[in-house]
Amino acid sequence: MQKFHVSATGHSVNYLPEYVANWQGFFADQGLTVSVTVPKPWDLVLDELGSGQADAVLGGIWVPSMHLGRSVRYTPFAQVAARAPLAIVGRETADDFEWAKLPGKVISMKGSNGASVGLFIKLLLRENGIDPASVGFVQDLDGLMLSRLFVGGMGDYLVIDYPSALALEASGGGHVVAPLPITGGNVPWSVYYSEGESDAGRLDVQKRFVLALEHGMNWILEREAEHYRDFLAATFPHADPDLLVGVVDTYRANGMWTTPRIDETAYDRWQRGIADGHLIEAPIGYRDIIDPRPTSTLAPA
Repeated sequence: MQKFHVSATGHSVNYLPEYVANWQGFFADQGLTVSVTVPKPWDLVLDELGSGQADAVLGGIWVPSMHLGRSVRYTPFAQVAARAPLAIVGRETADDFEWAKLPGKVISMKGSNGASVGLFIKLLLRENGIDPASVGFVQDLDGLMLSRLFVGGMGDYLVIDYPSALALEASGGGHVVAPLPITGGNVPWSVYYSEGESDAGRLDVQKRFVLALEHGMNWILEREAEHYRDFLAATFPHADPDLLVGVVDTYRANGMWTTPRIDETAYDRWQRGIADGHLIEAPIGYRDIIDPRPTSTLAPA
């Protein structure tokens, strides 16, 4: 068995295909023993990758994008999540929510674990004809702190992860007015990337990794979450099992998990958001940063 270590920026429901592939032995079927660390703070993933402790990082594609041509070359080669696992929580009901009402409002969203949340919300604002400069943001704090403050009256809207938003709604702390796994559209939200270019040996390992990952995605898509409730509860012990089942089935039904291949149209959309956030000077061409070889043997999406 060949060891393959992933340094991940979190432990999340949207990473479920990787967890299932390990649980069901799909990585083992490919001759791989996959292990994971989630270092704190999150950017230590780059240290683990650079030191050789990790074979891949699992996180946002904005990191390889902003480093390209400026620092270390990080090469995305697969994705696990094709949608943003976020929700906008408001004080009105979902039926009363309109994007056009957001100018002049204040949106709280965490900024303690990277740039993805802010980049995506501002992309959605622009796509809905709203200048982000017309909206106020509280963006430099932890999500749990912001949730408590939102319940206490701070701000008009709160952006947090979808499972936490559902839990907040269930507790009476607000209403999920925009469930972004359903309404937010496609972006390569969570990708695997390595350092530099892959030689033949590393490419072979990556190909086997993505084959197992694809098997994990297909396994999930073929089964309602109720059938593996116990696994979900054990994997996310601090979450309500009923909520987990509902979240997974929502993700299954709305394209969170499609294929490990990074979709070019979704990539181009996300590059616009990254560029508008000033992390890159202009959108980066797909073939200028993505290595398509590890996913080249997968079935068409």
